[in-house]
Amino acid sequence: MSEKILIVDDEPEIADLVSLYLQNENFAVYKFYSAIEALNCIEHEKLDMAILDVMMPEMNGFELCKKIREHYHYPIIMLTAKGEEIDKITGLTLGADDYIVKPFFIDELGARVEAHLRREERRQNKRIRTKFDDDLVIDYTAKEVYFKGALIALLPREFEIVELLSSYPGQLFSKDRIFEHIWNMDSNADVGVIMEHISKIRGKFAKAGCKPYIQTVWGSGYKWIR
Repeated sequence: MSEKILIVDDEPEIADLVSLYLQNENFAVYKFYSAIEALNCIEHEKLDMAILDVMMPEMNGFELCKKIREHYHYPIIMLTAKGEEIDKITGLTLGADDYIVKPFFIDELGARVEAHLRREERRQNKRIRTKFDDDLVIDYTAKEVYFKGALIALLPREFEIVELLSSYPGQLFSKDRIFEHIWNMDSNADVGVIMEHISKIRGKFAKAGCKPYIQTVWGSGYKWIR
């Protein structure tokens, strides 16, 4: 069965090029020239990936990415203008998995698509549920975290950080290593994204009455403590 990929870009020449390329690679493509038009597809189709342009009228790619992440975990690749570093940071903070700068080589985009779909397939095949020592339960299959039976509502990237650290209790992870693992790209100046996500995770754990679990090792990174 072909994976279903959503493409949203208000530049028809780019949307058409990406669509044609992915169709030739045997993907099922859903193409739209505006985010508003794509909303119905997002709600009714079981998609496997989304490729979103950042700068669009009416609703931009950031807003669309945020709406997708409210309900779905599939990979999102953002298309951004050259030199717009703030676009990259904003997109990753909102839950995007990757970004690619325009103009781009279509084969590079294709390679990113394949890599993220393979990674998602590996995650889907993981069947583990772990209970920690004070009634914290992490369901790695459903991508959910519970404390004393109550759901702690984590965003997809927040869960992936918890998943990574909790899979290796006591092991130190630098900010760079976490970023490269979660977003599958070099960190450059984006380690601040990790700090923001971990701060939100701790806040949600505290609100639920759960101990933090994620310990800061100053100057080095973070580790999961039992």
